[in-house]
Amino acid sequence: MQTDPTATGDGAPPEVLALAKVERVKGVLMAREDREAKAADGQVAAVQKIFDALAGPAVLLSPLRSPTGEVEDYRIDAAAPDSVDVAGRRGKELVGRRVLETYPTVAGTAVWQGYRDALETGTNYEGEPFTYREVDAGVPATSTYSVRATRLDGRLVVSWVRHDAGEREIRRLTAMQRLGNLGWADWNLTTDTIHWSDQVYDFFDRAPERGPIRLEELPGHLVPDDLPKFADAVQRLLGEGTAIDQPFRIATAGGIRHLRIVAEAETDAFGTPVEVHGFFQNVTPQRDTELALRESERAVFVQRGVLQAERAIAARLQHALLPIPEQSIELVGLRVDIAYVPSDSGVNVGGDWYSAIELPDKSALFVVGDVAGHGLDAVGTMAQLRFTAKGMIVTGSALPDAMGRLNTLLLHSAADSAATTATMIMARYRPEERRLVWVRAGHLPPLLVRDGRARFLPLPEGRLLGASFDSVYVEETLDLEPGDHVLLYTDGLIEVPGEDLDRGLDRLAEAAAEAMDGAAREPLARLLGALRPAGGDDVCVVDIHLPRAAGG
Repeated sequence: MQTDPTATGDGAPPEVLALAKVERVKGVLMAREDREAKAADGQVAAVQKIFDALAGPAVLLSPLRSPTGEVEDYRIDAAAPDSVDVAGRRGKELVGRRVLETYPTVAGTAVWQGYRDALETGTNYEGEPFTYREVDAGVPATSTYSVRATRLDGRLVVSWVRHDAGEREIRRLTAMQRLGNLGWADWNLTTDTIHWSDQVYDFFDRAPERGPIRLEELPGHLVPDDLPKFADAVQRLLGEGTAIDQPFRIATAGGIRHLRIVAEAETDAFGTPVEVHGFFQNVTPQRDTELALRESERAVFVQRGVLQAERAIAARLQHALLPIPEQSIELVGLRVDIAYVPSDSGVNVGGDWYSAIELPDKSALFVVGDVAGHGLDAVGTMAQLRFTAKGMIVTGSALPDAMGRLNTLLLHSAADSAATTATMIMARYRPEERRLVWVRAGHLPPLLVRDGRARFLPLPEGRLLGASFDSVYVEETLDLEPGDHVLLYTDGLIEVPGEDLDRGLDRLAEAAAEAMDGAAREPLARLLGALRPAGGDDVCVVDIHLPRAAGG
């Protein structure tokens, strides 16, 4: 039976005995290191437990040495909750990190030398106050600190005090009060002492040397209408200790001021309020804005009602003046189709109009016009032009003369109200000659569709109505042939925002040639479906058609 040679020296070779001795020594050393490591871990845990209950910043540092024994850095083994590094890491988030990682600018300073002296000599280090530049909430700031370092079994316990913390908090509180229109107030009900911040004195338009107003005296400074609710709130605060949030108004030399008080009471063991802490807020700017907004909304509501009423009246008037036939009408051997499509934008009725009537001499009068603007004014001008034009032609005026008188009428009407202009095209058809004579005032050219081809008729001279007293109007003539279509229309039929007018005219000619090819039913409806007017303006179209049966 074989035995372990390391267990006894009997009969074992010398080299085996030496190896066994080394292993025993190694085991002893490892056991000692384990005990020391456990003791160190226990020490760190004990320090961390103390730190957890400690107010203020403190860390436990272990030195990290170079191969030559020089201290290169320190490792943070424990940290109090109030300890914060330049990156914003706090408390136990610092554990395991190096000092030069968490506070990089401390290297080479008197504090760094003080750490080393305390570690080597065991003498406590208490440094002189020094400035340290840091970034707080993204803003660079310089603060003043004092540092103390004490050796603890080969480690350092380091704590520090920030001397300007109170001053910075005061600055922050002052800025918060200024930006939020806030001011704090404290009432000690036992000692009958009151403290106000400077902002509260400004709110009440009160000189600081007069001192603050007692809580029970506050109602005397309020607008009478606010007294009942405010008195009830103060009673709940002082009698029941209930927190309050109450708006109120006060009268100052600068006018009525809107304030708000938010306060809570501290009570004694019997539930009796002994102190009141709270703040006032000046909400006058917000209130003024709210009142202005309400007034603006009211004005908009009234204006909207006026516009809707005006639109309703204008729409009824327009419908009475321009009844749209549901089917084609026959006039002196012509078939006439009419389309009127109101604008889909805005709340106002437009000034587009038409007229298609038989005259006493068995001829026919066709008019299409477009008054600038919208609403009742435009509808009124439209009615004036429509009836005046009809009256002059019925009484025997030639087309150019009638157009000249309409221009004069509009110019004289502008002297009594806002200047108004209008475009218009007026045509007269005599069936015995199948002749169409027309005159225009700044209007788009008529479109002739003949034998499947479309072309625009010549534009005779004629400025828009209401533009000039010296305007001249010249007539043009066209002999119709069976199957012809002549279109009179307003610009809403062809206009597209951002598009050249010529492109709209070309598109109209192409669509009309296809829609009015002779075999098509309801050609005007087909034309509107093909063009799909943009809807930004009213559309008025009159299709004058000489049926082929009329040609014999």
